[in-house]
Amino acid sequence: MAAKDRGSLQALRRTNSERMLAALMEHGALHRAELARICGLSRTTVSTIVADLVSGGVVIEVVGDQAAQAGIDASEVDGRARGFLRANPAAGAAAGLDFTLERVWCHLTDLSGRTLASEGVTATHDTPWQERLTAGLELLDGLLDRAGRTRDDLVGVAIGVPGPIDLRTGVVGPSLPGQAWAGVNVAAEFGRHLAVPVLVENNTRLEAVAEFTWGAGRDGRDVLYLGLSTGIGSGLLVDGNLHHGGARGGGGEIGHLSADSTGAVCPCGNRGCLVQYASLPAVLRALAPVLGEDAGLDELLAAAAEGQPDTVRVLREAGELTGRVLANICNLLNPARIIVGGELARTGELILEPIRATLRRSAMALTRDADVVAAELDLGARAGASGAAALVLRQTDQLVTALLSVPDQRPNEAV
Repeated sequence: MAAKDRGSLQALRRTNSERMLAALMEHGALHRAELARICGLSRTTVSTIVADLVSGGVVIEVVGDQAAQAGIDASEVDGRARGFLRANPAAGAAAGLDFTLERVWCHLTDLSGRTLASEGVTATHDTPWQERLTAGLELLDGLLDRAGRTRDDLVGVAIGVPGPIDLRTGVVGPSLPGQAWAGVNVAAEFGRHLAVPVLVENNTRLEAVAEFTWGAGRDGRDVLYLGLSTGIGSGLLVDGNLHHGGARGGGGEIGHLSADSTGAVCPCGNRGCLVQYASLPAVLRALAPVLGEDAGLDELLAAAAEGQPDTVRVLREAGELTGRVLANICNLLNPARIIVGGELARTGELILEPIRATLRRSAMALTRDADVVAAELDLGARAGASGAAALVLRQTDQLVTALLSVPDQRPNEAV
C-alpha cells in the first residue's frame, strides 16, 4: 500500500477514535452497537478501534457488579456484547485556570469530568501577568499533588482571561481598565512551562461552558449565557459546541450593543451601550444617591431583598433594557435557553422578570419563547476554571493521541 494511502487510513482511524471517545464522554456508558449507531460507524470498525482504546487504557469495559455501581441496570448488560464501554476516568486529567482582576482559580478533573481538586488565591488589580502566571502554575502543581497526579497526567490546560483573544495572533485585546493580560499571548507564555496543549478563551465564555456542562444548561443544546457583572459578556453554545467569537474572536460583546442610540458615548466609541445601564457599576452608580457612593454588591443585595423602591426600579429598568437587546439576539440566533449569570443575577426575579417580560413583548413570535433562567454555579473565577477544564475534554485536538501518550502508571477504574 502506498504511503499516502496508509497515511489517509491512519488519519481516518484517528478521527473515528476521537469521535468514539467524544460519544462515550458525552453519553456515558454505551453498548458497542449504540456506539456504532451514534458515531455512524460499522460494528467491525468500532470493535477494532475499541480493542486499541481498551489496550491503551483510554476506554474500559463495564460488566456485572461494575455496571450496577456505575448506575446501569444490570439486566441491560448483554453478555454477547461484553457489557458496556465507557471512557476511563483515570486515563488522564484536565486542568482549567481562570484569571479575573482579583482571583486566580485552578480546577482539576478526571476524564469523566469529576472534580479532583479546585482552589483559588486572591490577586490585586495591579498584579502583573508574570506573577499571575506563576500563581496559576503553583496552584496547578499543588492540586495535581493533592490528587496524586503529575503534569505527565495532563491531556491539556485551558485558561480563561478577561477580554477578547485575537484568533489570528493569540494576543489578548484590551477590555477592562487594569487588565493585566492585555497585549500578551497567553497560550505561548504558558506553553513555555507546559508540555501539553494550551487553550485560551474569554472567561465569560468559559462560564457559559461550565453552566452548559454542570449548571442551568446541562439538559440543553442551544444555549446563550449572559454575564451581568463589572462588564457584560456572553457565551453561545450551538448544538453543544462553543462559538469562539467569530472571525477574529471579538464576538459575544453584548454589553456593547446599543440600548439607546441617543445615550452617552461609551469608551468603545458607540452610544448608549448596554454596559452603561445594566452592568454592576452602572446599577450602583444609579443608586449612589440612595445606597451611598461607596455601596457595593452586598449593599445592593440587601436593598433588593428588602424591596427598597429605588433599587427595585433601577433593577427593573436594567432588566427591561437587557430584555430589549436580548430580543434582537433571539431574533438572530433563536437560542432555546438564556442563562443569566454575574453578580446582578443574584438579585433574582427583580431583574429576571423584566428581562423575560420585555423579551416576550419585543421578540418575534417564533423566537420569544426562550427560557430565561438564573445561573446555578458559583460566580467568577471558580465557574470559569471549571468551564475551562470542561473545554479541554470537549475541544483538545487529538485527545485520544494525548491520552495514549500519558505514562501507563494509573489504574483502569472499574466504574
